[in-house]
Amino acid sequence: MDKCIYNEKNGLWYELQGDYYLPCLKLPEEGEVHIGIWGQQHLRYLKQYHRVRYYNLLTSGKLNDYLVDVENWAQQMFDELVNALSRNENLTEGFKATNPVEWVRKSNNIRNRAAEIVNQEVIFS
Repeated sequence: MDKCIYNEKNGLWYELQGDYYLPCLKLPEEGEVHIGIWGQQHLRYLKQYHRVRYYNLLTSGKLNDYLVDVENWAQQMFDELVNALSRNENLTEGFKATNPVEWVRKSNNIRNRAAEIVNQEVIFS
């Protein structure tokens, strides 16, 4: 008995698995890409709260490209927010030289606020 059969009606190959013929399906090939922290956070969010969107992106082969776009958008927004907040609070190199401990405190505060905004606007939406 042949393990694989072709169905001309729907154009799919089927393989015998136990007593049943199951379609031989493969996901489209995706290129190797680097997905940073923002993309990974969004991936976890999709898997947990938006499973349909996650599986649609996964099965269409667009998940990695989508996550790279989210990563780039989030990183750009984060960098712009950090720069804008630093300018607004006069966080300069001169201040860093005169009061390094306070500069680190304010710098961390700005980065945390920017991360919260990016999470709210991009990652968890």
